[in-house]
Amino acid sequence: MPEYLILLAQKHESFRKTELEALAELEQVPVDLSGHDVNTPLLYVTLDSEEDARRLIRRSILVRSIFEVWGRGNPLERLHEDVKRRTSHLWPRYKDVSFKFDVISYRGSRTKEEQREIIESFSFLDFEGPIRMRNPEEVFTIIEEYNAASVPINDPRVLKDICFGRFIRDGQRDIIDKYDLKKRKYIGTTSFDAELALISSNIGLAAPGKLVYDPFAGTGSFLVAASHFGAMAFGSDIDGRQIRGTPNSNIVTNYNQYNVKSQFLDTFVCDFTHNPIRPSFRLDVIICDPPYGVREGLKVLGSRNTERYADRLPTRLENGDLSHLQLDYIPPKKPYHFDALLDDLLFFAADHLVDNGRLCCWMPTANEDYGERDIPMHPNLKLISNCVQEFNKWSRRLLTYSRRPRDCPSLDPIAKSNRAYKEQFRDKYFRGFSRPKGDVAFDDWEEKSL
Repeated sequence: MPEYLILLAQKHESFRKTELEALAELEQVPVDLSGHDVNTPLLYVTLDSEEDARRLIRRSILVRSIFEVWGRGNPLERLHEDVKRRTSHLWPRYKDVSFKFDVISYRGSRTKEEQREIIESFSFLDFEGPIRMRNPEEVFTIIEEYNAASVPINDPRVLKDICFGRFIRDGQRDIIDKYDLKKRKYIGTTSFDAELALISSNIGLAAPGKLVYDPFAGTGSFLVAASHFGAMAFGSDIDGRQIRGTPNSNIVTNYNQYNVKSQFLDTFVCDFTHNPIRPSFRLDVIICDPPYGVREGLKVLGSRNTERYADRLPTRLENGDLSHLQLDYIPPKKPYHFDALLDDLLFFAADHLVDNGRLCCWMPTANEDYGERDIPMHPNLKLISNCVQEFNKWSRRLLTYSRRPRDCPSLDPIAKSNRAYKEQFRDKYFRGFSRPKGDVAFDDWEEKSL
């Protein structure tokens, strides 16, 4: 099987393999990604064909490019021997095409003169086509990997490996700038990062013919990202002001900006705990960033004191009209625990996702307290991946679940999320994760949470 080199972005390293696995499933491309290493952007894989290579990364956000490997070796003489052994039968195919050579170095660099010498060492390929630095028919690339950037470039120990390959295609990293929030016409305080929204949509398998729902839509970051990949998207939010926006600035404005309005269904205002979607309605993908009470307070509809208002009649205005029927009516809200929200979200996904449908949700964690037991689980949902974006003392994780087929027996029930952990996270966030002096509860909170 042909060997290919995937050049990955040096960003969001824990997401790279998960995104590629999702795209391999979506495109039905068999590939072994066990060689992935978060410490290097170079990933060697074997694929059935060049077409599979193109399909695998054509919509990837975390892949820069993919190359057909013509040879590997160090030093340069060994690389030349491997190129001759592997590809001498291919040379006539590219003898008369226009071409150019590139040099890419990881953890090291070379001067222009050194790069020219390396390129000229491949003269044995005997290409006779014109050299074009812009828009050539073929691009051949030397990819060097060094052991450490601190070792002098002329030290022979520094060069780890050299690969010579033919460029196949780029991923879709160029669209990150297109969807950048700084250029978006309608955003809010909780608008989600464009790059991670696109990655979430890839991991969620958003694609043409699929129905994507965001129950905490806000200004529609996930909806727009999913629609970019061809999915039909709709969302809801308890705050109608965000999803409505203004007549000249709203979610539809963003859809028009990116020319994907045909992929937008609609939005509606609702409390997620009282979702109006009928039980039989099925969704292909749920992608969301549940509010965890850091930037915005986490609340649901209802009264703080249910006993006090249990027998109270509906409030009427001076003219006798019911207040809750007025256009400017704002219903009362009560606090809502983040752990309860996650549990409700998992139960909602288990009820509404199609078999093998995916739930992608973001969850915050405190770095010093995090453990695998803190991940919420549901017997009908299988945890596919747990990707982490780290900050200073806390992180947020993209948890991806797959709906188990309904004709398969459910597994034994698994414990719900840890309420004490989630509440402690919010307390620590506002306190700056500092340790209060003499706070006994802070010392044994984990023991109490059990």
